[in-house]
Amino acid sequence: MPKMKTKSSAKKRFKITGTGKIKRKHAFKSHILTKKSKKRKLKLTHSGLVHDSDVRNIKTQLRLM
Repeated sequence: MPKMKTKSSAKKRFKITGTGKIKRKHAFKSHILTKKSKKRKLKLTHSGLVHDSDVRNIKTQLRLM
């Protein structure tokens, strides 16, 4: 039987932390930045964690489950 492949899009977008949580980057920071406030752009710069309801789907895409 062939190996299970990870989704290339998922492995580029998510990282696993040391405690097993999934880290992600915020969206809406790539273009059309002139109308966004400085505070909003600063908050979008920092990474966040994936919501609990999405963890199972992402782990499946990364073949961790």
